[in-house]
This record gives sequence, C-alpha cells and structure tokens, in this order.
Amino acid sequence: MKNCNKCIYFEAKKKQDLYMWLSNSPHGPSAKFLVQNIHTLAELKMTGNCLKGSRPLLSFDPAFDELPHYALLKELLIQIFSTPRYHPKSQPFVDHVFTFTVLDNRIWFRNFQIIEEDAALVEIGPRFVLNLIKIFQGSFGGPTLYENPHYQSPNLHRRVIRSITAAKYKEKQQVKEAQKLRKKEPKTILPHDPTADVFVTPAEEKPIEIQWVKPEPKVDLKARKKRVYKRQRKMMKQKVNSGNAK
Repeated sequence: MKNCNKCIYFEAKKKQDLYMWLSNSPHGPSAKFLVQNIHTLAELKMTGNCLKGSRPLLSFDPAFDELPHYALLKELLIQIFSTPRYHPKSQPFVDHVFTFTVLDNRIWFRNFQIIEEDAALVEIGPRFVLNLIKIFQGSFGGPTLYENPHYQSPNLHRRVIRSITAAKYKEKQQVKEAQKLRKKEPKTILPHDPTADVFVTPAEEKPIEIQWVKPEPKVDLKARKKRVYKRQRKMMKQKVNSGNAK
C-alpha cells in the first residue's frame, strides 16, 4: 500500500510472548527475534525528549563487525531504522540516537536524546532486548541462514522454572518425612559414664527453718496518706460549714 520494501512485524503468542520479524520484502532476507525486557515510555518516565519525525543516528557495537550474522543484522537494521533521504515527513536535523549493543548473545536497544549544549546523552526510551532466533534467506521464511544455538524458547524456560520449584517442594517433603521417621525410631539409651560426675560438687545443705510466729502485716504508706488526706479535708469542710452557720 505504501510501496515499502522493509517491514517490521510483531507477533504475540499466548498473550505473554512477543516476537518481532525484520524483513526485506519481497526477496529477503528476514530475521526473527524474541522481544524481552520491554520497558515502555510510560513505565520509564525518562527526562529525554525528541521531535517527532527527526532523523536518528544509529550507533552499533563493534561486535556487529566481527561475526557474519551480526554484519547481516547490522545492514538490515540500518536499512529499516535509518530515515530515507529527502523523505517529506523527515526533519532536516538530528536530535536523538538509536544504540544497538551486543551483550549476552542478545541485542540491547536504547534511545537517547542529544543535548545541544554539550552533546550529552539523556535516555528517552523505550528499552527492549532482542534475542535472535533465526535468520532466513527469504521474506518471512525460506532456507535458514543462521540459527542461534543459545536461544531458549519461552515454553522451555517456564518448564525449567516449574521443574526447579517442584524439585524444591519435593526436597522439603523428603526432609519432613525423614524427620518423622527419625522421631519414630527408638531412642538409644547410652550407658552411664562414671567419669561424668568427677567435677560435680554437691551444694551445701541448708537447715530447714520453720516460722512459728505469724509475720507482722506490711504497712501500706499510700493508703495511710490517703486516709490522713481524707480526714483533713473532712475537718476543713466542717470548719467551713460551722463558719457559714455563724
């Protein structure tokens, strides 16, 4: 419809896995990625900003020039993300950078703003990581040019996590059963060791004293003070009442 020969296609599966196709249509090549660690602009709330339609600079890791499949991906990314020359909707200046970094057998994407004063970089967003699955000769298919040996499907990853949690649960249950069996076992009674009481010194026996006289009750000073205070107040009231009567 728009006479485009480059295509980015997003494919969602199971409402939790996102795949991205980069294709040179109609003759190829094309690459399929698993998109991981997605952080949107609304989630990040970065301070960077750029104009809509401005030209981005593309910055690539030196690892893209070391391996042939990364060199092919670099050329594909340049053709897709670079702004076409003399495009009517493009701005005539550059104010942000797209960076593609290779780390842990994945491609990390970042978007930075170029500040005019000192050419410093401030991140705009979004962020995501591209995990390469396969590179095909054709557009969205065809013979496989490269297959990532380090790729692990999301289903397999979730299965491994479930198996790890199940193994932890089984281990806890086995420990509980072993404790129950240990409690049921008869206790072994050790013979008395005659040398165990060598350093035990018996305490001196105190004579038992029997008190024949009833102890005197303890004087409650607070109660006595309250009684004295009440008595004084009563006497003061009586004096006031007698003075009023006269």
